[in-house]
Amino acid sequence: MSRKSKTSELPPYEILFFSRTNEFLNVYLIKQAGKSEYTKKSYKAGLSSFYDYVTVTLGIPAMQFQFAQCSYQLLLEYSQYLQESKHLKNSTVNARLAAVRAYLEYASDCDATVISIYVTACRVPLLTVPKVQMPVIRTEDLAGFLDSPEHTRIGNRDRFILILLFDSAIRVSELVGITLGDIIMNGGTYSVLIHGKGRKERCITLSEKACRHMKAYLHAYHGESLEISRPLIYTTIHGNLSAMSVRNVERILNKYGALAKQSAPDMPDSVSPHTVRRSRATSMYRDGIPLEQVSALLGHSQIETTRSHYAFPSPEQMKQAVEKGSVKEPEQQAEWAGHVEDIKKKFGL
Repeated sequence: MSRKSKTSELPPYEILFFSRTNEFLNVYLIKQAGKSEYTKKSYKAGLSSFYDYVTVTLGIPAMQFQFAQCSYQLLLEYSQYLQESKHLKNSTVNARLAAVRAYLEYASDCDATVISIYVTACRVPLLTVPKVQMPVIRTEDLAGFLDSPEHTRIGNRDRFILILLFDSAIRVSELVGITLGDIIMNGGTYSVLIHGKGRKERCITLSEKACRHMKAYLHAYHGESLEISRPLIYTTIHGNLSAMSVRNVERILNKYGALAKQSAPDMPDSVSPHTVRRSRATSMYRDGIPLEQVSALLGHSQIETTRSHYAFPSPEQMKQAVEKGSVKEPEQQAEWAGHVEDIKKKFGL
């Protein structure tokens, strides 16, 4: 068979399932819908997973797989494959399916013939994700954790990272994205302009303690530099200065979490940047800070997100609530006084 005849057997490009993935990821999400690089990364991972399932597991060439072949049954089997063969958590399976749905929604807006495929994909059930209360750093363990770095140049830098993360409750991606141009000084007080998810910005004023550490850190690590694009938290490799990586920040927190756990057994087994963020938000809620203010600090667009993930009362608060709602029991002597046979009858014996 000639090469020309093989090519002629290929279906029209526009009906191929993956024909719009490139413009969906690189044009629509970022340039038109204003989504973050994190969202793009998540959707790309989901679509890449589906691509591998179709082309490798099912053995259907990408240049043959069409929108019409993305059936309800195929997506059900894909979900089952992710659970049983890839052993992914329910939340991860849901994220993979959500990526396919989001892409089909975009494709259906571009081509009405894909609408029925998108509607079908929306009917594929998502998996139940158990709601687990994630660990937080207890108030009594916090001081030891924040002061666990040594009092050296590197130790002081690490301490500043711990304190800034806790004080501001920012995400680790937001931390490594801060530049000197985002630092606002008003007298002896520092504020930080945070570039959050979805390109939303918020300004956070630091506490007195964090301001002291910010001043010392700027003097030690930035000197007289006025370069506004210079990253606040950086590393220097072979003379090249660049923003510290997320992975390096994660390593720093896990290191000092393990160190603090030696004297504080109730510390979480693993401390991540999000553990610190969660601990800050939960402690604020337990201290009576209005949920709206906690939500604003975290940069949440929906207050229900804050309520669902961070608004957990402490065991002491739960105990107080139960005691406040309890009813004093009546005296029981008269109820149990009487003949032995009467008591036996009372139990239906």
